[in-house]
Amino acid sequence: VSYLSESSDTLQNGKAMVVDVLINATPLKDGKGVIYGVLGIAQDISDSRCVDVDLERARVTQELQTFVDTANAPIFGIDKHGLVNE
Repeated sequence: VSYLSESSDTLQNGKAMVVDVLINATPLKDGKGVIYGVLGIAQDISDSRCVDVDLERARVTQELQTFVDTANAPIFGIDKHGLVNE
């Protein structure tokens, strides 16, 4: 039975940059099925994570805008100076 593991993590590369990676790994077995190593690969997914964050931010923004646009009561806030704003 082969086993493939997939996970994601945040790592620091040699240039002191933090990157999001997707890690895939599977055990290496000899003819008797004894594990003697691991074959793995890590792929930088930082850009796609940024896209995911941007999409989620846009979704939440749209949801809040819809809430404000369809509210049956006034919505206002008070800033740190005590001024009322819409």
